[in-house]
Amino acid sequence: MINVGLVGYGPAGAFFHGPLIAATPGLRLDAVVTRDPERSALVRRDHPGARVVSSAEELVGLGPDLVVIASPNRTHVPFATLALSAGLPVVVDKPLAGTAAEALELVRLAGERGVMLTVFQNRRWDGDYRTLCELTLGRVHRFESRFERWRPVPKGGWRETGGPEELGGVLYDLGSHLVDQALQYLGPVTDVYAEADVRRAGAGDDDAFVALTHANGARSHLWMSAVAGQLGPRFRVLGSEAAYVKWGLDPQEERLRAGERPDGRPEWGAEPAERWGVLGVEGRSRPVETVPGAYLDFYTGVAACLRDGAPPPVDPSGVADALAVLHAAHTSAAERRVISLEPPLTPTAA
Repeated sequence: MINVGLVGYGPAGAFFHGPLIAATPGLRLDAVVTRDPERSALVRRDHPGARVVSSAEELVGLGPDLVVIASPNRTHVPFATLALSAGLPVVVDKPLAGTAAEALELVRLAGERGVMLTVFQNRRWDGDYRTLCELTLGRVHRFESRFERWRPVPKGGWRETGGPEELGGVLYDLGSHLVDQALQYLGPVTDVYAEADVRRAGAGDDDAFVALTHANGARSHLWMSAVAGQLGPRFRVLGSEAAYVKWGLDPQEERLRAGERPDGRPEWGAEPAERWGVLGVEGRSRPVETVPGAYLDFYTGVAACLRDGAPPPVDPSGVADALAVLHAAHTSAAERRVISLEPPLTPTAA
């Protein structure tokens, strides 16, 4: 049994990491870091066998087999450094770091200590994205992808109100997923253009658009917003032979937030037929059944890496390229210009 220490029990820890760890054969949630009394009570309710400790240092001192970092973004690098320096394998919630250089330093440290480092890019296991990767569209020339919400009044908290020092706002929050998917699907990026605005008083960037030019000539157009009164399509992907259009978000997050736990059955991540995407061309198209989403596969991959020496489910070196794109997007939005990128930081970016 792999004993897991979880740093943080906010939404990421409570709704994603905690339930997925508990549902993964071979993993056991042994300890959780939180100083908040209400969250401590939630840990004891949700995971009766888990200990509650007050700091990441105390957790590392317990000697867990794996440390999962689901604390605020600004703490990812120092907490990952603490755990890796102690020779402990680490999972970090996205974004891994604020910059590509910080990410690569963590990769270097993990290699030096000979331990696993991986990143919770769970949207690679969204059902609609998995479906898209199986489709034949010909030569893809445009990838349109959206994460939009209607939240006219901010809920508060660092994720919505935090500035650059907190790594808050939609570019780092939702953009981390959108950029990662774009790079996984279409490969390295050569040019970045972005717009980022603050539409709600007291919020960080909450309405953004990012345009990417890929080395293969394709373009990605990515929208992320908290102020979309009517949502656009989740995917609109155009190829030389066909297009794929999909509305609505993967249902796994909704189910996790409702308290459902994945049980390993494909049905858990399945999507109802009325939400399937459409494949084809004008006048000739058909619905395509969505491949079931599979967030549990991430932690199954973590267990296989630690137990059997399999590759980590997400290569952290490749994630550095996505962070370079996000940094360029912030610069582009601030300076109102296109940013050209150097060749990929790593050969595994795509």
